[in-house]
Amino acid sequence: MKNFLLPPLSLFILIVLGWLIARRWRRIGRALAVLSFVALVVLSAPFVTGWLMQPLQIYPALDPDRLPSGPAAIVILSGDTQSEAPEYGFDIPGPLTLERVRYGAFLHKRTQLPILVSGGRIHLQRSSLARQMQATLTKEFGIPVRWLEERSYDTHQNAALSAEMLRRDGINKVFLVTHAWHMRRSMAAFRATGIEAVPAPTRFIRAPTGIPEDFIPNASSLRGSYYALHEWLGLLWYYVAGYSKSFS
Repeated sequence: MKNFLLPPLSLFILIVLGWLIARRWRRIGRALAVLSFVALVVLSAPFVTGWLMQPLQIYPALDPDRLPSGPAAIVILSGDTQSEAPEYGFDIPGPLTLERVRYGAFLHKRTQLPILVSGGRIHLQRSSLARQMQATLTKEFGIPVRWLEERSYDTHQNAALSAEMLRRDGINKVFLVTHAWHMRRSMAAFRATGIEAVPAPTRFIRAPTGIPEDFIPNASSLRGSYYALHEWLGLLWYYVAGYSKSFS
């Protein structure tokens, strides 16, 4: 459902809809198609992607040489998966999840804290995202995983189900690893559980600087705008659903 609400699919649908409407109401249909096309181009510009991302990236990167004391574990949230990986013979974490796993491994090397990975099974995959993350950490990074939360399907469930596992072991404060633009919603979800989370964001999108390249559309920026709009809609939904007390 979310793909129908977010670009580029939503804008492609509006372009086609505008073309169809133009057969009867020429001006209205053309206007809808043109505005949708313009929106597609605008959202593909790095300047717009950066503008959408900055209010989401409110938590700064941790200083690797001065990590906060107090957390008793590292929680890594899943992002995506890559089921078409015949070269491996099994499902593997997607690019977003792998970026989070890598930073979680980095934090573990610095702190030696135990790791919890969180993520359920998507569609008809053979393994959960959490199990894919565990395999990557143990086999490729040589890092053990203590907790495996593999029932969640969204960020809210990531937090709620992870909190249950952590509390059973008497842990109330953790490093929370996810992307910088996803951290705002993730922190709201963990606050609702009562678990104190120290934000450990990774993969920041730079702020626009006005250089010529900022205004040249590209596929990477369109993908970034998709992530940003996904988060803004997610924050709004969390507020409406009562998962968060404020739109933040």
